[in-house]
Amino acid sequence: MDAVDRKMLAQAIDHTLLAPEATAAQIIAVCAEADQLAVGAVCVSPTWVRLARQSTEIPVASVVGFPSGSHLAAIKAKEAELAVAQGASEIDMVANLSFIANADWKNLEQEIAEVRHAVGNEIVLKVILETALWSPEKISLACIHSVNGSANFVKTSTGFHKSGGATIEAVEVMRAAVGPNIGVKASGGIRTTQNAIDMMKAGANRIGASASRAILEGIQ
Repeated sequence: MDAVDRKMLAQAIDHTLLAPEATAAQIIAVCAEADQLAVGAVCVSPTWVRLARQSTEIPVASVVGFPSGSHLAAIKAKEAELAVAQGASEIDMVANLSFIANADWKNLEQEIAEVRHAVGNEIVLKVILETALWSPEKISLACIHSVNGSANFVKTSTGFHKSGGATIEAVEVMRAAVGPNIGVKASGGIRTTQNAIDMMKAGANRIGASASRAILEGIQ
C-alpha cells in the first residue's frame, strides 16, 4: 500500500471506550476527543449509543454479544437492532467462538445472517473472531464463513480475551482470505503509531484503539 499519512490513519481508527465501568462523562469526553482527532468512528457499549450519537457527528459503532460471543443468536440480533435504533451505524459482533472451535460453519453463518437481517443491509457489520485462539487455517475458514454470513468486515479481537489481541500474521491471513473488497479490522493491543501502520500495511483498513491520540501523535 502507499505511505500512510495522518489523515488516512485517523480515518481508519474506531476510537473505542468499552470499559464496563465507563461513565456518561467519559463517553462525552471520548466523543469530543474523537471529533478533535477526526477519526473514522467512535465505538461504545450498547447502553451508551444514544448519548454518543447526541455527542458527535461522526459514525457511532457498538458491540453485540460482547465480549464472550456466547449469547444466543436471537439475543445478538435484538441487541444489534436496538443499537441501530438508538443511532449506531456500525455493529461489531462477537462470533460464537464455540462454532469456530468446532468448525460449525453452518451455525456461524446463520448467526451472522440473523444479525444482518435484524439491522438491514445499510449497517456496517463487523465480526470479531478472537484470532489469537486459532491456527492460520482456522482463521482463514472463519473469515470465509463470516463473509458467507454477510459480514462487511472481519475483526481480530475484542481486546478482552486472555489469548491476546491483533497480530500482523493474523491480519495477513484475514486479508488473504477475504480478498480486497471485504474489510479487515485489527483491534486489541494496538497502542503505537508504528504498530497501527504495520497493521494497515498487512491488510487492515480499520484499527480499533483506545490509545488513538498517542497513535496519531506519532505521525505527520
